[in-house]
Amino acid sequence: MPITLQVWYIEDVNSTYTSNQSNNSASLWPYILIGFGVVILGVLGAWLISTKLINKVTPQAAPGVKVTSTEAGVLDSKVKYDNATGVLKEGGIGNEGTHHLEREGGSSQTVYLTSSVVDLSSFSGKKVQVWGQTIASKKAGWLMDVAKVQVAQ
Repeated sequence: MPITLQVWYIEDVNSTYTSNQSNNSASLWPYILIGFGVVILGVLGAWLISTKLINKVTPQAAPGVKVTSTEAGVLDSKVKYDNATGVLKEGGIGNEGTHHLEREGGSSQTVYLTSSVVDLSSFSGKKVQVWGQTIASKKAGWLMDVAKVQVAQ
């Protein structure tokens, strides 16, 4: 009895396997592209939302604080305040203060300022007098929490 080998069947299976493999890879491309598109849209959406939220937040004075174009803040008669006069500039030192007051006498006379009550940025670049309490600092020679600011005459 002669044995016949059907080689054509094995070759046909191999060609079918190769053809299915290329069809599977081709059918994955739309899913891969959609995945990248979703990631890109997510990143862009998050960026747009964050920029709109950041731009909406503006520093303001605390509720009940008197604010005009020449002064802002309120002094409590029960508290003893320090005061200083100079030109208000933006920027602190070593993460201490949001602004600083440049006074006569050079950099050794600089007062670094922060305030939870008054928006100091609206007085930036002007000669002002500030009242506040001196607070402990590591870098600044004088760090003050401002309660009131007034444009100097």
